[in-house]
Amino acid sequence: MIFDYATIKLIWWGLIIVLFIGFAITDGFDMGVASLLPFLGKTDVERRIIINSVGPVWEGNQVWFITAAGALFAAWPLVYATSFSTLYVALMLTLFALFMRPVGFDYRSKLSSSRWRQSWDWALFVGGTVPAVVFGVACGNLFLGLPFQFNDALQVSYHGGFIDLLNPFAFFAGLMSWALLAFHGSVYLSNKSLGAVQARAHRATRNIGLAFVTIFILGGVWVHFIPGLTITAAPNGNSFVAPLAKTVVQSEGGWLHNYFSLPVLWLIPILAIVSALGAIAAIKTQPKLSMILSSLVVATTILTPAVALFPFVLPSSAHIVSSLTLFDAASSHKTLEIMLLAAVIFVPLILFYTSWVYRVMRGPVTEERLHNDTHNY
Repeated sequence: MIFDYATIKLIWWGLIIVLFIGFAITDGFDMGVASLLPFLGKTDVERRIIINSVGPVWEGNQVWFITAAGALFAAWPLVYATSFSTLYVALMLTLFALFMRPVGFDYRSKLSSSRWRQSWDWALFVGGTVPAVVFGVACGNLFLGLPFQFNDALQVSYHGGFIDLLNPFAFFAGLMSWALLAFHGSVYLSNKSLGAVQARAHRATRNIGLAFVTIFILGGVWVHFIPGLTITAAPNGNSFVAPLAKTVVQSEGGWLHNYFSLPVLWLIPILAIVSALGAIAAIKTQPKLSMILSSLVVATTILTPAVALFPFVLPSSAHIVSSLTLFDAASSHKTLEIMLLAAVIFVPLILFYTSWVYRVMRGPVTEERLHNDTHNY
């Protein structure tokens, strides 16, 4: 064994966050572009330019989503099983919305009818907007806790319904999630378009970016008033998984406990705000720098709640002791080691070919390029 059990659990906490950040940065901008499609493209040619800005890369971006979901299933089986039990309707809603994207990309330009194309434009809007909002709603509910409980045999029971997930804070988190991905998408589109579409993308970057910064700050203030969880006693991290063996207490402002205990962590949300403002300032003169900064915004925005919740990964509102942490939700030591070896080999490969694809597909999408390339959507 290279790493002890507690250490490899921590490593996988970091790896899963990295995979979800990779998913949000790559697939996030194409969801953001899709959610802005009906508003930034005024003519059919402009909408085709917007669609073809993400068309060649969106399928490859799904690799991060599949890899992150697979890692979640293998590394944290209790989290996977419990979250799918409690968030089943929301996840199915997301899945059906995601179906709109491949179908929309493939069928939208098959017929010249304006009604046909407009219908698929709105389908792509749904496919980009609904997942972005649902991901935020799910994250918001983590701070409130999901109403599940384990019995002594670790069988999970759920005490709520889908409607319970639609509370004001979760909606606010959903709005923040959409604003983040729409902002990231508008920055990407600024790099991949010219003329009128690019001008509208510039305005969207400024307006949505400022809205995101405002929502992000207000979200931090709101979290301060949500009771958080703190572990006061727990088995050794190297011990066998036993979620009910720990002692958990609830306290006001508990979700900011990590930040107040280690103030250097405040640099993460501060970096998110500064990067967002930098991306807005650089969008017209240095669009590539703006893209780097917006990617940094996505990464730090995901890290901010992850650090606040640490070590919890799935808090419970029905029975706080049943809340799952990265230490008591993990797979066996052997499984985590085998998966780590696979990750060391395949994650760099994914990074390599993703970078290669973006290099091959570099440059703005223009009307001339649409006419000359027969592979366009």
